[in-house]
Amino acid sequence: MSRLRTPHTPLNRRRFLRGAGAAVLGLPLLEAMEATFGRQSTFAADGASGQTPKRFVAACATLGFHTPFLFPQQAGADYELTPYLKMLEQHRQDFTVLSGLCHPEQQGNNGHASELTWLTAARRPGLAGFRNTISLDQQIANEIGIHTRFPSLVLSTSGRSMSWTSSGVEIPGETSPARLFKLLFIDGSEQEVAAEMRQLQRGRSILDTVQGDANRLERDLSPSDRRKLDEYLAAVRDLEVRLQQSEGWVQRPKPHVDTEQPKDIQDKNDAIGKQQLMYDMIALALQTDSTRTVTFQLSGMNAVPTIPGVSNDWHNLSHHGKDPEKIDELKVIEEAEFAAFNQFLSKLKSIDEQGRSLLDHTAVLFGSNLGNASSHDWHNVPVIVAGGGFQHGTHVAHDQQDNTPLSNLFVSLGQHMGLEIDQFGSSTEGGVRGFEKA
Repeated sequence: MSRLRTPHTPLNRRRFLRGAGAAVLGLPLLEAMEATFGRQSTFAADGASGQTPKRFVAACATLGFHTPFLFPQQAGADYELTPYLKMLEQHRQDFTVLSGLCHPEQQGNNGHASELTWLTAARRPGLAGFRNTISLDQQIANEIGIHTRFPSLVLSTSGRSMSWTSSGVEIPGETSPARLFKLLFIDGSEQEVAAEMRQLQRGRSILDTVQGDANRLERDLSPSDRRKLDEYLAAVRDLEVRLQQSEGWVQRPKPHVDTEQPKDIQDKNDAIGKQQLMYDMIALALQTDSTRTVTFQLSGMNAVPTIPGVSNDWHNLSHHGKDPEKIDELKVIEEAEFAAFNQFLSKLKSIDEQGRSLLDHTAVLFGSNLGNASSHDWHNVPVIVAGGGFQHGTHVAHDQQDNTPLSNLFVSLGQHMGLEIDQFGSSTEGGVRGFEKA
């Protein structure tokens, strides 16, 4: 820039970015710009420890589950199986049911806003002044993602996701198992690899330019703008590290699997088929150590799912208003979801890793952001944790009226994955009572 901006001279954002690759990366919106812009993871032992790596999978069903069919009446190990838990009976000693948990202050700008914060615990989603925080999976990926080709996989049946960056940006969810398979296991041609390398190197060049210009700008900013710019530069540095990692992985052959590339399901209402196919891809990704962190958003639909015995709109059924006929039909859908989840656990259980199963090495969080979808109630949310080497086979019951922060569980899961944390989101303790390592 030819001259420094005086405190009273508006900074033209377009001019600043003209030589810095604004189509790829832009500076944050600073107060100084408002006058002209306005407010708008094949298994490999961990290289460091030589031990089998730990994995984390989180799956959220955004239309909830009818919790009277999920939560047992009894706490402890001798609980009676509920209808939904009967679908997981063969894995009873491999999972824990937790009740009485929620994120506080989840009233948002609509009844489903708590989808935004299931893995972040940010408060008052979607309301004025709301800004999301980093999701648990991305904090884990930032710590251990360097060890795998993909720091994390963000998957979905709708395109939305529960994964958010440190700057509060949602990471779009991949919906195509066929595309995901190609990304994981099909090597590009020499020309494609070379083009990808050029793109990565161009990205680093742009980052260098933007960071240099931002550093020169910093001394002439207000304290508030400096804080925003510091956050931005931290994100730039993180992206630089990821680009450097990517350059190394691009030139390595991808793992070989004895599985053909799947075909995406064409029936847009075959919700369970789509879940099953993506679960299969998650198992392959973990088995080949292509990533160690996966999220999977199980979105509902404003349509009739292709499931025998279901003839009504899924979203409408979730708002059953205690109508027994609607609840019976909703049960058919949700039992099918639990059957698909059971198949996923069985697949992880069947894969051997150094004498133990892949499930033993993978902590699987399964649940929903809604405790009562019929009334959009975000208290007492459904939570199951399977695998991961924890003590299982019990129902850990917390107070259903005075809920324990779900983030307490996130602390336990984060620590299990190697995060040196004793707090996350709205947590009040360095873990959740009754949920322990084996």
